[in-house]
Amino acid sequence: MNKILVVEDDKDINDLVVEILKKSGYDSYGALNVREANLFLQIHDFDLILLDLMMPEVSGEEFLEELRKNKKLPVIVLSAKIAKESKINVLKMGADAFIEKPFDKDELLAVVEAVIRRYKDFNEENHEDKNEISYRDIHIDLNTMAVEVKGEAIKLTPIEYKILLLLMKNPDRIYTRENLYEEVWEDEYFYDSDTINAHISNLRSKIKKVSGENYIETVWSIGYKLK
Repeated sequence: MNKILVVEDDKDINDLVVEILKKSGYDSYGALNVREANLFLQIHDFDLILLDLMMPEVSGEEFLEELRKNKKLPVIVLSAKIAKESKINVLKMGADAFIEKPFDKDELLAVVEAVIRRYKDFNEENHEDKNEISYRDIHIDLNTMAVEVKGEAIKLTPIEYKILLLLMKNPDRIYTRENLYEEVWEDEYFYDSDTINAHISNLRSKIKKVSGENYIETVWSIGYKLK
């Protein structure tokens, strides 16, 4: 049974989401603040976090930023912050999906199922008996999913890892945004270019911070490829 942590300071919403998830077969827990969330994370191994941004004392953005330093588990943001900048910011910070409040129950469950499935699938794929894949100064150990640039380890989110692995497997191919979305997110593309652009930008930055180079090229009006 997949285990989900709901981090939401509004108790009524928290209880509602936890109940929706439980009725759909998920083992779900509710945390009303970041302190409680961190306690749960010390005790349980979660498959997914549902995270509100407007939290007391420590914001959802701060929690996500700290979480990404140590953990790769997927995160779906639930927020009334619908400004484009807010959405892009949390996606760049490592969120896997963004759902606006108020949300539809069926939409919530569909996104939860899709994100967990993607995460499980690429974990299973890349723990097979393989060794590594390399492109110039980037190396990926396919058994451990460890990524190194010029010999220095970098931490990637599940989505960033899957994008990089896809590009490295086909370094001469230009991927349209539709190609990337359908292969990485394993879902139909609905012109959600903000999501793709945010993850590409974050991946570029992490690689460039170590290598000093821009490894991912934007092919104007088409998509992306390795440079």
